[in-house]
Amino acid sequence: MKAFELTFSSVFGIADATATLKFAGRTDTSLVREGFLLHGIEPTGENFDRFFERYPVLLEKLLHELPGGPCEGVQDFLQCIQQANPSPAIGLLTGNIRRGAELKLKRFGLWDHFPFGGFADDNEIRDCIAGVAKQRGEHAVGKSLKGDEIVVIGDTPLDIACGKSIGAKVLAVGTGNYTVDELAVFKPDWAVENLERIDPRELGLSHG
Repeated sequence: MKAFELTFSSVFGIADATATLKFAGRTDTSLVREGFLLHGIEPTGENFDRFFERYPVLLEKLLHELPGGPCEGVQDFLQCIQQANPSPAIGLLTGNIRRGAELKLKRFGLWDHFPFGGFADDNEIRDCIAGVAKQRGEHAVGKSLKGDEIVVIGDTPLDIACGKSIGAKVLAVGTGNYTVDELAVFKPDWAVENLERIDPRELGLSHG
């Protein structure tokens, strides 16, 4: 959010551009478009390019200045499913542009866990990104995948909706702006406080 704010300020001269933007579960491109429209900037390809050329530079700088880290249980959860036999394909489904996601996850040693994914570069609409991620997952495993063979993990109602858009099972985690009870209203298949609260084997991802 801070990198978005500084990008709007340094590139377009807009202070407090992010004050009314709701980031949770959104795509980077949709957020930039909303910021443009709120402040009278034409949402042209050129202006999007100007924003996304500057944004990763500021993001990388801030990632090394501000506190942060992986959410609870992420490292152990990934290790567990990677040790399964057979190991499931692990992809990254995110509203971030690919470069932004790479910078964030590399900062905390997580990027290499995700050999494929779907990003805001692929589409501005979250559900369409889910479709792209599914296609890339099918390419990774070499076969078509049924919805119930896929588990999407997220911490917002929009994450739950995008998982359901491809027929996937959804694990909701209360590590963001929404509590477990708030997420449960949207009927994910599982809802837990964080990834320490669930065994991957409960999801059908690990058989080890």
